[in-house]
Amino acid sequence: MSRPDLNLLVTLDVLLAEGSVANAARRLKLSPSAMSRALARLREATGDPLLVRAGRGLVPTPRAVELGAEVGRLVKEAEAVLRPAERLDLARLNRSFTLRNSDGFVENFGPALLARASREAPGVQLRFVPKPDKDSGPMREGAVDLETGVIGNTTGPEVRSRALFRDRFVGVARAGHPLSEGRVTAARFAAGRHILISRRGLDRGPVDDALELAGLTRTIATVVGGFAEALALARGSDLIATVPERYTGTLREGLFTFTLPVKLAPLSISLLWHPRLDADPAHRWLRGLVKEVCGSARNPGP
Repeated sequence: MSRPDLNLLVTLDVLLAEGSVANAARRLKLSPSAMSRALARLREATGDPLLVRAGRGLVPTPRAVELGAEVGRLVKEAEAVLRPAERLDLARLNRSFTLRNSDGFVENFGPALLARASREAPGVQLRFVPKPDKDSGPMREGAVDLETGVIGNTTGPEVRSRALFRDRFVGVARAGHPLSEGRVTAARFAAGRHILISRRGLDRGPVDDALELAGLTRTIATVVGGFAEALALARGSDLIATVPERYTGTLREGLFTFTLPVKLAPLSISLLWHPRLDADPAHRWLRGLVKEVCGSARNPGP
């Protein structure tokens, strides 16, 4: 069966409202002959004359009367679907968003983000899930609404991004660690036992490359997959960790933090989302909220 022309719903709605081919033609900006042809098509589609002549006018058949209310409702609903979205009412918004982040984000920015969201849109639920890699699949599949992190080679080319803040790496050790006394030189730093953070289980990182340029090497005592694990080990041992300063601010409380004696490239932390959510008013609000919350924290030093 061929698909009916849905434009005929609008034509039928106007014809039933006007009760006149000429008046309906003027309202739809068509010629009387074009409107007559449309009425003929409607009669063929429904198997009913719909409008019949009575004196100088037209009157609806019982079938047309039956269709009248339903057709009007369908046309109004279709117009509502095709109309631009109404202004977002945060007070009435009832929605759940999933945010994927590396460890440190929730600890540092989560409380302020939840407080702002609760105040502005009490019906919104924020779900935080871990970020084991930079694969854009979860965003592409709709499992993740928003993500934070460094744009990498595995980030999908279609993914939209917005810079959140710049960060730098710092060294971290337990309170009272030998490095906390005196100046931290590259030689003293390299002489310690270190924690390497690598989600892919690599055996060296940017710190090793920087030390190599200075003619130094370090001993990597253990490899972990995240910042929280590294800082927990540093807190309970003499091991040294290298972590992003701003991203791990809360996690580093009570630890000795020092400027690295070697130069590492700064990090650019971005907000990432799939383009299908780009124009969504509620998603735009959430992106702005995350941007404001992350931007309110103090920038790391030079």
